[in-house]
Amino acid sequence: MQAPDPSSIPAAAANTTAATDTAAAADATGTAAATPHPFPTVAIVGLGTMGAGIAVAIARSGRRVIGIEADGASAARALARIEAATAHAVDRERLTAEERSSLLALIGVGDRLDAAAGADLVIEEIPEQLELKRELFAELDRICPPQTVLATGTTSLSVTRIAAATARPERVLGLHFFNPVHAMKLVEVVRTVLTSSQVSDEAAEFARSLGKEPVAAGDRAGFVVNGLLFAYLNQAAAMYESKYATREDIDAAMRLGCGLPMGPLALLDLIGVDTARTVLEAMYQQSRDRLHAPAPILGQLVAAGLLGRKTGRGFYSYEAPGSSKVVAEVGAATAAKAAGRQVRQVGVCGSGTMATGIAEVFAKAGYQVTLVARSQEKADRAKAQLARSLARSVEKGRLTEEQREAALALVTPAGQLTELAGVDLVLEAVAEDLAVKRELFATLDKICKPGAVLATTTSSLPVISCATATERPRDVIGMHFFNPAPAMKLVEVVSTVLTAPEVTATVLEVCAKVRKHPVECGDRAGFIVNALLFPYLNDAVRMLEEHYATVDDIDTAMKLGCGYPMGPFELLDVVGLDVSLTIERVLHQEFREPGLAAAPLLEHLVAAGCLGRKTGRGFRDHARR
Repeated sequence: MQAPDPSSIPAAAANTTAATDTAAAADATGTAAATPHPFPTVAIVGLGTMGAGIAVAIARSGRRVIGIEADGASAARALARIEAATAHAVDRERLTAEERSSLLALIGVGDRLDAAAGADLVIEEIPEQLELKRELFAELDRICPPQTVLATGTTSLSVTRIAAATARPERVLGLHFFNPVHAMKLVEVVRTVLTSSQVSDEAAEFARSLGKEPVAAGDRAGFVVNGLLFAYLNQAAAMYESKYATREDIDAAMRLGCGLPMGPLALLDLIGVDTARTVLEAMYQQSRDRLHAPAPILGQLVAAGLLGRKTGRGFYSYEAPGSSKVVAEVGAATAAKAAGRQVRQVGVCGSGTMATGIAEVFAKAGYQVTLVARSQEKADRAKAQLARSLARSVEKGRLTEEQREAALALVTPAGQLTELAGVDLVLEAVAEDLAVKRELFATLDKICKPGAVLATTTSSLPVISCATATERPRDVIGMHFFNPAPAMKLVEVVSTVLTAPEVTATVLEVCAKVRKHPVECGDRAGFIVNALLFPYLNDAVRMLEEHYATVDDIDTAMKLGCGYPMGPFELLDVVGLDVSLTIERVLHQEFREPGLAAAPLLEHLVAAGCLGRKTGRGFRDHARR
């Protein structure tokens, strides 16, 4: 169950990512001439990477910016960074010299907090410490006129508790920009129970005037983006800690299986392991959901000072602190692999989209393929569908006519399982029903020659249950292709406790020959991708049913804040709510975590027959589109 691959790789979510070159933040075409509304003058307290990026973005809109740092030396360094960044933008022809001069003329930087008294809006971007922020807001409340709006840039702390340090909580809110500010279009506008609706509306208008997309969020840990993102990252860390799969396979699975811009462990290194742990601690304090409790490995890495890219080592090792180049660890050893069995002929059981797609993959790689359906008529229709798919590839220039004909000639449709007696590898892609699959495997056990590898393409059922339906469980393995099989590069290779090492080796070798990227994992519910994807989707449904944010705002937040190709509700409607509910139930049954129980709203929509695009209605009404 996956979204299409993105055409580009935008920056990762969370404004706490590794330091980004402020030069890019100055890429601009000029500043507005008219006095903007609302908030014509904005003070920014804290001019680190985020604060400096916000300052330039605001100056670009024609507003006056009052930059405030802790001391004179810090102020001088901040101003020098902004000047160097804008000069670099001129060198890249993103600014003219005149535009740069106009922009810099709007930015003043000093070390006196009382300068904030001249601002209509004050945005703080100081370290993520609650008491430090409360002290600052109490002081700003004393300094600034009553009409000044105070905004915190916190990523995870309680905006309500920060606002409580002032006598104007109705004029306090969160403005959560994302890093790098110049590239990321999202701003979460975080309101408390006391924030004035007028103030929230003005803040949203302010964000739009900067060319950003505001998303309304309530005051709870993580807001929308981090609230969904960090639970997923935490589960990925726990999956790696349990040695269920390697860090490389976990990351590759989510990139290739879901089209995400980065794998979860690489993203944790980019954000900072310490930052991620802080956000998760704040989420757990509010939710008391064990899935939000930071995975122990995060605490161990923090204690060891292995915080990710910024220290040069986290889940991965990097060339130098701050570098993005991953290097092999000294002493890292690769486990010896068994030799695989020879595979010349392949059988595929099924006549649906997945079965024909898998048959196409093998035929294009030069394998003899026997495509078996429940009748000769269905098998012939499946081959015709395969032929149409190959023809489309020719039309798009991906295949020549000769290659299409050669691949098609390698596929033999059959209406009897006995036609599989001589094949070396059988893949079943029949209905996702355990009883049906077990019956099929029992039959294959009787038909197929000794040494043939029997593979299931199940996405959620236990592979061991298919294996034990045979007298040769050592020959049974999972090969979870992703839809559409000809386009998606990922295959999850699922070994049971009984799978022979040479069978795993055979499948890995075959994946390489058909140009797929295999990731290895054990036989537990969801494997890698679905075990990480569907709890995230379920969390989004819970967020909706709690009226925390709208369908559109949640989808927008995850696409703009994380660079995801689809928002969670878009994806749920594509996958099918019934399919999603089945997988949620399988995950809950396997792990018995209360947080994995399917959201009641998902249950209700399925009961009502609202299954997504295939029925015309799911979380959105597709019939009206």
